[in-house]
Amino acid sequence: MSLMVAFCTVLATLAIGDVISTRTKAFIPSVFVSALIFLFGFWTFFPSNIVELAGFPMPVVVLSMLLLISHMGTMLSIKELISQWKTIVTALSGIVGICLATMTIGQFLFGWEKVVAATPPLTGGIVAAIVMSDVATQKGLADLAVLAIIMYVMQGFVGYPLTAIMLKKEGNRLLGLYRRGEVSIQKKKQEETEVVVVEEKSKFRIFPPMPKKYQTTYMLLFKLGIIALASVEASKLTNGKVSQYVICLIFGVIAAEIGFIERKPLNLSGSFGFLITGLMAFVFAGLARATPEMLLQLVGPLAGIILLGVAGMAIVSILIGKVLGYTKEMAFAIALTALYGFPPNYILTDEASKALGENEEEYKYLMDEMLPKMLVGGFTTVTIVSVIIAGVFVNFL
Repeated sequence: MSLMVAFCTVLATLAIGDVISTRTKAFIPSVFVSALIFLFGFWTFFPSNIVELAGFPMPVVVLSMLLLISHMGTMLSIKELISQWKTIVTALSGIVGICLATMTIGQFLFGWEKVVAATPPLTGGIVAAIVMSDVATQKGLADLAVLAIIMYVMQGFVGYPLTAIMLKKEGNRLLGLYRRGEVSIQKKKQEETEVVVVEEKSKFRIFPPMPKKYQTTYMLLFKLGIIALASVEASKLTNGKVSQYVICLIFGVIAAEIGFIERKPLNLSGSFGFLITGLMAFVFAGLARATPEMLLQLVGPLAGIILLGVAGMAIVSILIGKVLGYTKEMAFAIALTALYGFPPNYILTDEASKALGENEEEYKYLMDEMLPKMLVGGFTTVTIVSVIIAGVFVNFL
């Protein structure tokens, strides 16, 4: 398959997901549709490396992830990040719910080794899946190695639609408050403006605002690159124990607070759309490993462990969320980020906000209310906790 054929095929798949999501007002999320098309595509005529052939090789994907997460950090303030402690607790409670359900009921139904291999990938991202798969392979447990990878690949099929439903319900609730006059967007905008003025005069800002005529694409990407570079080097100082992606988020927050970089630099530079496209394509590239034979062989434990884990996640996160003042929909949505992480958590929130908001103000209001929680939830579960859990669970095989 040539470069342009591969590129057009990948983009057509993503575009079909967008169209169906728009037509159904995000009832069927784009990521779910695109994932299905990729899955059947890999079973038929898609080359297994179609994403790489389309111009998104691994170095570009890693670069996109570093820049996008640094960019996301600039959207948060230090005050807001600290205030998200409830989100972190809620996300962690979801992980606890998964482990309680799979390691108790799950082990009786599917056996100890299967739930040990499958639980860490279910609590997070590809790193946890690779760790468990590698250890299982070293011990000659080929079926468990496959189960770990397939769990990572397939869990999104449950997470995407459930999250879309939860975010739409929460979004409708928030819009109801606004439309009844219980929440004023104008008041919020005034408060935000006041905060910005205070920040510019506060001790945090050490760089003067850059004139708009110098805020070019090259300059913005250069400064974002500096943040990403600093994050990678800082991660090396911890011997990789602290993920470079977590540090990107933190450094992005700090850089925006001290005035080193503007808020939402990828939007200002016009680069956001292309980078998120490559990253989403890479997420779906993992489906190339899910052959029909593998799915048939593992369909029982795969489906059972996912259903048990999600049920445990729902119960515990909703209970803890209620104590912390979150609605059951928001609490469950935060916990569900463990099933996919970034960038699907951004895409799903964006789609729900676009589908529900009748104008730009309502869309921005919904994004401001839901996106920080979804981002922090995703980084807590996928980037940090799942790796820790995998490091513990490898000792149980």
